Amino acid sequence: MSSIKIVSVSVFVLLLTACSIWEPFVDRRRNAGVTDIRNLYVGKSTPKNPAICSNPIWTSKQTVQALADAECVKYNTGTHAVQTDVNHFSCKLLLPTHTFFKCEK
Repeated sequence: MSSIKIVSVSVFVLLLTACSIWEPFVDRRRNAGVTDIRNLYVGKSTPKNPAICSNPIWTSKQTVQALADAECVKYNTGTHAVQTDVNHFSCKLLLPTHTFFKCEK
């Protein structure tokens, strides 16, 4: 392989990983400046229904479950989360899996 190809591939991989994160996260986005709680959240995750973005290659189901359970406890909407749905390729490039939960007591 020529050095130009190696450098090009290296730069591409670097840019790809720099724009992404590796750890799972709660897909929660909010409207700035909104005081009405019904219109506050615009992401797929709400206090009663956490949605977690992750990559099943390097993130275990137990880690995703623990993150969802922590969200339920954090917002006092339940004691544990029950998985309701999974969508693939609907989140970020390196974290393509959306796992949806419902908080229960």
